Amino acid sequence: MCPTGTSLWPARNISDLRSAFEVLDVDRDGKISREDLKTSYADADDDVIGTMMTVADANQNGYVEYDEFEKVLRSNNNGSGGVMEDVFKAMDGDGDGKVGYGDLRSYLLSAGFEVNDDEIKAMIRLGGVDGDTEGVTFEGFLKILAV
Repeated sequence: MCPTGTSLWPARNISDLRSAFEVLDVDRDGKISREDLKTSYADADDDVIGTMMTVADANQNGYVEYDEFEKVLRSNNNGSGGVMEDVFKAMDGDGDGKVGYGDLRSYLLSAGFEVNDDEIKAMIRLGGVDGDTEGVTFEGFLKILAV
């Protein structure tokens, strides 16, 4: 919230997360299964996959439907944005609504990830909108995570 009382993080359309959901729905059945997550996150162990399912599968039917997926990403304990939006805000060091090269490098290094310049530039290109290589918006950030 800025001093004028307006949010610096505009409300997003429901379709904003759809592409990330579709990437994770590997078998294209309209829901994310444990197997979909294992395929998408090949390096994650069964405990990590299980935790993801436990957090997101609100109706406990063994699948994450789109509404559950969106709810997890958009809601947090204080009612302001989603978990991933909070992570994005933490990464956006200068608060300009984009995670640029310096923001991403600083965050990844502080999180213990060893990345080189080419990898960081590739992430920004992947998440960039309309060829924007200066920074990644929240939607672009979700795209990077879904790959």
